[in-house]
Amino acid sequence: MKGVAVLGAGSWGTALARLLAYKGIDTSLWARNRETALRLKTEKENSLYLSGFDLPGSLDVTSDLGRALNGREMVLFAVPSHGMRETASMVAEIIDGSRILISAAKGIENDTLMTMTEVLSEVIHGNGNYQFAVLSGPSFAKEVAARMPTAVTIAAFNEETAKALTSLFSTDYFRVYSSLDVTGVQLGGAVKNVMAVAAGISDGLGFGTNTRAALITRGLAEMSRLGIKLGANPLTFAGLAGLGDLVLTCTGDLSRNRQVGLNLGKGMSMDEILNSMTQVAEGVRTSRSLYSLSEKHGVEMPITAEVYKVIYKGVDPKDAVRSLLDRPPRPELYGVL
Repeated sequence: MKGVAVLGAGSWGTALARLLAYKGIDTSLWARNRETALRLKTEKENSLYLSGFDLPGSLDVTSDLGRALNGREMVLFAVPSHGMRETASMVAEIIDGSRILISAAKGIENDTLMTMTEVLSEVIHGNGNYQFAVLSGPSFAKEVAARMPTAVTIAAFNEETAKALTSLFSTDYFRVYSSLDVTGVQLGGAVKNVMAVAAGISDGLGFGTNTRAALITRGLAEMSRLGIKLGANPLTFAGLAGLGDLVLTCTGDLSRNRQVGLNLGKGMSMDEILNSMTQVAEGVRTSRSLYSLSEKHGVEMPITAEVYKVIYKGVDPKDAVRSLLDRPPRPELYGVL
């Protein structure tokens, strides 16, 4: 491999860039603005998004996209899902030839309802021979930076690429499994963020672990129903990119999506919550795109629908819970098998 350009200097992009650079891989970390890049180079850490973890001297931190991409065979997109198209458009103006393009974002584009690899493949084509992949799974950036044992999944459209990327990212604390289910891995990463908002709302309302367990389990059912409809492998949702990430994000205190829900349950408005945040909670935007996707394909996703209504329609969280509990009885595996 001839190096990796990591695009996006948030917590996740920084953690992955550190991991690769410390493996001795030629790695660049691209920050959108010059001030951010200068701060990272001066402080030798990302004090805003990943404080307390040094940046290796070999890591090329830059706001010059051309420099970040130059000579590097792989491009890892660690930008928020709503910024993927714009970033991909800038990349498309620079690169050509053979590259591996990897998405580390977890969301569905609002207007087009595309996954991130679909956005990348639509925007970046030209004269290049590009391969697309996605990295997902239960992985808080802070814990990866602290070298706590972590397991994730990398999915690609062919086995050779998946295996190569598995080897590239694997360390003695970061175990990577391969998959060919690009669609399923991305859907798992998107749906779990919406379910984490729901779990946070439940906790914020003062409900207990019974309620949270029910939300996680029924959230998995919604994830599976949508995935099956869109051609994903159902077994993917029993794995790291499905159940694994769902449990982590619905229960972990580092989950930004759970924190959004927690504050909603405690009575804060969305404006107050968003104004208090320095990082993106993907579940906020993704609740809208998943709701639209479920409507488009006729897939029943009641938890997703209620989260969408709380965020975008101003429905009281208590009324959302009541709406879920008042639904007619159904077989547990309705629509899944």
